[in-house]
Amino acid sequence: MRLLKDLEVSGKRIFLRADLDVDISNSELNKNVRLRNLLPSVDYLLENGAKQVIVAGHIGRPSPAASTDAKALADKSDGKPPNYDPNLSTKNLVEPLERILGRSVVFKDDLEFDEPESLKSLTQLLLLENLRFWPGEEANDAEFAKKLADLADCFVNDAFAVCHRAHASMVGVPKLLPHAAGLHLQEEVETLSKLLAQPEKPFVAIVGGAKIETKIPLIENLSRVADKVLVGGYLPVEIEKDNVELPKNVLVATLGADKKDIDEVSVKKFSDVIAQAKTAVWNGPMGLYEDGFEKGTVAVAEALIEYAKYSVVGGGETSDFLASKKLLDSFSFVSSGGGAMLEFLSGKTLPAIAALE
Repeated sequence: MRLLKDLEVSGKRIFLRADLDVDISNSELNKNVRLRNLLPSVDYLLENGAKQVIVAGHIGRPSPAASTDAKALADKSDGKPPNYDPNLSTKNLVEPLERILGRSVVFKDDLEFDEPESLKSLTQLLLLENLRFWPGEEANDAEFAKKLADLADCFVNDAFAVCHRAHASMVGVPKLLPHAAGLHLQEEVETLSKLLAQPEKPFVAIVGGAKIETKIPLIENLSRVADKVLVGGYLPVEIEKDNVELPKNVLVATLGADKKDIDEVSVKKFSDVIAQAKTAVWNGPMGLYEDGFEKGTVAVAEALIEYAKYSVVGGGETSDFLASKKLLDSFSFVSSGGGAMLEFLSGKTLPAIAALE
């Protein structure tokens, strides 16, 4: 993976793929971890003479346009992208980004594909509209990737949370431009790689949530390097239902009668295991905390904070819950990835990271 320090950025216009997928209804966006992760790379680029940083990303999953006819989409009279939704516009991020980055941000509501040279006259920091408003992004359309690449001289990927997606801005653009990993993406890869290669022992992994089909590869891969893998959430129900056989060092929780949280016996067992850990990684809550069943998740969090020398946490639900309890800063590293973290720790190759080779 090529690193930012090896990329010549002085006098160049940089396409910075960012992780902008946040809840724009949150009144405290200026504290959002994903947005704050951009600061080191933006600072580095501008301090090292970058002419312009073009920040691009997506929010949510915009509904597809009613028409898929290319000419009809091109002839839209309102000038908006095909899948435009004002509630998912990155324009909502201008103010919080200005606070986080400490610089003025100019918003571009279209990509002006017919006149990319016009972007050269704009300010140092430019924010593009939600890339998923254009169907070519998720389709990994080669022409769309070229139009994005035409806007800049170099490509920097700092969006770890999207690295498992083979989208145009993630894998298409780096084929066309000199490229590198952003500083946060580099930290994500180095941190998670160390967990798989050389964690300080004892190493405990905690896996919760649901969707057994996505979690089994994670559990099996982590069981090869972890001393213990603790499994909670709704996964015990799915494991029993599907009669899944697991490695011997995997400890599956028992749930309460309502099946919405791990029971007190499992809380005690999990806490005792975590108390021995020097390294720990956690992805997925222990229960339906959004419905008030949070005791198991709180207990795991408290045990990790008290005992683990080095702790990594990730996954949207887990991070959101810990943030709501003001516990997020108590962990050694917070991964911005959900699906990307799962796939990386499952031993899979993430297409957007492969594209940076």
